[in-house]
Amino acid sequence: MTHAAEPALSRPAAAPAAVPSASYRLQLQPGFTLHDATAAVPYLAALGVSHLHLSPLLAAAPGSTHGYDTVDHGRISEQLGGEEALRALAAEAHRHHLRLIADVVPNHMAVPVPEHLNRPLWEVLRNGPDSPYADWFDIDWTAQPGPVDAPARGRVLLPLLGDRLGAVLDQLAVDGDTLRYHDHVLPLRPGTETLPLPELLGRQWYRPAWWRLARTELNYRRFFTVNELIAVRVERPEVFEATHGVLLRLHREGVLDGFRIDHPDGLADPRGYLERLAGATGGAYTVVEKILTGDERLPADWPCAGTTGYDALRRIDGVLTDHAGACRLAGAYEAFLTASPDAPADPDRGEPCADPHPALAAARRGRADMTGPGGELSAEVERLVRLAVRLGAAHPAHADHPPERLRAALGRLLTGYPAYRPYVRPGEPLPESSAEQLRAARAADEGPTDATDRFVAELAAGALGRGPEQDEFAVRFGQTAAAVAAKGVEDTAFYRWNALLSLNEVGGEPARPGVRPEDFHAWCHYVERHWPHTMTVLSTHDTKRSADARARLAVLAEQPREWAAEAAAWSTAAGRGHGPASDRAFGPGPGHGSASGSGHDPDSDWLLWQTLVAGWPLSPDRLVAAVLKAAREAKLRTSWTTQDVRFERALVDRVHGVFGNPGLLPRIEGYVAGLAPYARSNTLAAALLHLTVPGVPDLYQGSEEPLYTLVDPDNRRPVDLGALAVRLTDSPTARTGDLAREKLHLTTTALHLRRTRELGAHRPLTAVGPAAAHLLAFGRGPDVLTAVTRLPYRLARTGGWHDTVLYLPEGRGWTDELTDRHFPSGPVPVGELLAGDRPVVLLTRRGTS
Repeated sequence: MTHAAEPALSRPAAAPAAVPSASYRLQLQPGFTLHDATAAVPYLAALGVSHLHLSPLLAAAPGSTHGYDTVDHGRISEQLGGEEALRALAAEAHRHHLRLIADVVPNHMAVPVPEHLNRPLWEVLRNGPDSPYADWFDIDWTAQPGPVDAPARGRVLLPLLGDRLGAVLDQLAVDGDTLRYHDHVLPLRPGTETLPLPELLGRQWYRPAWWRLARTELNYRRFFTVNELIAVRVERPEVFEATHGVLLRLHREGVLDGFRIDHPDGLADPRGYLERLAGATGGAYTVVEKILTGDERLPADWPCAGTTGYDALRRIDGVLTDHAGACRLAGAYEAFLTASPDAPADPDRGEPCADPHPALAAARRGRADMTGPGGELSAEVERLVRLAVRLGAAHPAHADHPPERLRAALGRLLTGYPAYRPYVRPGEPLPESSAEQLRAARAADEGPTDATDRFVAELAAGALGRGPEQDEFAVRFGQTAAAVAAKGVEDTAFYRWNALLSLNEVGGEPARPGVRPEDFHAWCHYVERHWPHTMTVLSTHDTKRSADARARLAVLAEQPREWAAEAAAWSTAAGRGHGPASDRAFGPGPGHGSASGSGHDPDSDWLLWQTLVAGWPLSPDRLVAAVLKAAREAKLRTSWTTQDVRFERALVDRVHGVFGNPGLLPRIEGYVAGLAPYARSNTLAAALLHLTVPGVPDLYQGSEEPLYTLVDPDNRRPVDLGALAVRLTDSPTARTGDLAREKLHLTTTALHLRRTRELGAHRPLTAVGPAAAHLLAFGRGPDVLTAVTRLPYRLARTGGWHDTVLYLPEGRGWTDELTDRHFPSGPVPVGELLAGDRPVVLLTRRGTS
């Protein structure tokens, strides 16, 4: 039934399977609510999208700026405006022929402060395994001894104390039927309220513990390594219904039309979840935030429209990145790290793109760091070890594998796993793609293997028959592997090997820079055949740098020697003051012998300079936040949990020193200005590719104009959509020399084209002539054609297009939708097609459908 006093909204006839022509991502938060989104609807309709893509809607922790920390699945967030505001947004959107897509968080809930905000968790903490909500959460009750009167039943470790229990015991206080620790409020087990504090603590279904114990003793599954997010067992039908009831009701009532599924790889059974969701919605438009690694494909049996688009980001960025130049830039980076006054850098030494690539070594080391002794995910590995030991105890054929050998074998398998996770469904054959990945993981281990390695690999593959332990191991291994990949590679290694920061993106492959045009076209054909309605993206709330920031950085791959010289000059101007990086990317981490207090090293400088280029102009505060986060995520000189205060202070001082350096700042500004013509070309090329390749383009808020944001929370700041609306009205056409209006004009032109006609089959087109490699062109059906410039710096250095020609398909003539210029079919000189310093064209045959 509908919400009290609220009418159901009419659903269009096409709805449950209605496919967007394009969507626009809005980051809802206290600073940009559903009311603000409603006010922006006329602008977004004028821009040309068909759907608004909303960040999570359900009640989240107070002040949440992202919404992924759900506390109550039973209501729309009041801090966003509540259900009434969501209905008002939907009504306004419908009046403008727009629909809504909602971000869904099925994997976890918040462990909030105060804890009573999450009522199901509160009940579990109070009543333990007897709570009707005990099966909601992924808790290993066997991992912690239970209360003194029920030691075999287990309890939940809560890593929330600032120090060891004994050191903060006087900071815990009983308050009626609750236990208070600063802002934390925990329920007391009924009947224990009057006990002395030490005895009272021993009788609870939870154990308050020092936060550092989470790495090794935590017994609930988390979202990656975030203790404040506890995993939900959505694979249980009753949990699915309870956690999705509001969203499914709003879909039935026509408020919501589609769903984006956050982190499906955290689920026990991603395919089963999607099948249940499709059944409940009648096949609503649904995309999944599945990160595909290398040549990995989305499982064909997942009932969804495709991914959220990071695979498209990699191809679009890649085809605009110079492979050979990126390899030379990697050489320059390696030289920069080891240069000294006595041994100047040689940026052309070696072949850094040859195997073994240093980025692959960084990724392997990042994974290993997660699962090793004291690693951030060692508690998850310990859970698998306990399962394997119990299995051995119950089945003599699998007995006598010592825990330390199991632990080591698991670490090796997780370190070598080449994708996010295998997809084992107990009772079904293992997909061949997962089997191949498991074989590759074992082959990646260069040391000798033994019976324990085989045992662990067979357990991970679900190849040792059925049973509670076997099934749980296979499922938990997949979930753990996904966390190891995300945290070990994207959130560790991608901050350690910094040759070209634009490569270190979600789903990126820094060891394979660049994408050949023929491979780009092959990917377009694959998407068109198998996932024609998948999302495509360039910027998201999770990208480490926005698309336009990466477009600038891509130019560096075309001028590796020039960039290396510039970076060295900037370091000298800032006061280099450091020698070779003995504790660089593959050196020891915090607490393992790394030098402290030297402040910055060559790697910090290289990252600092590229971050300045990517985000320019930016404030010192934004730059400090970005470089501190990078240093802490790298976990080499400092980390989130073991901060080296002297190093971090020196890093902050270096940033402020740059902004206070009267000679350096103008030079940086001048260098960025020199990149501008080529960065502009990349920006417009990427935008047009994004809007015309197969799939459904998802625009991130504010990206219709140049957007130079850094890693979150920088990229989640509210955007002034009112100001964008004014500029859209003020500038119906592009203005030469005004990149903001050029990009806005290109975006709205392409979006309206998508809304008014069906784009046809992807057809690669090849230019002929000396600069043919610099033009990427394709048709979409017989009447739409995209052509963009690639590698513009090299094109300029070699004298431009010369006699390069593009053959426009025969028939009626063509019109560039961006400039209203007309061209005949047949051979057209590219220099004429892209005259007037235009890097892109969007050609159509008008009057056709």
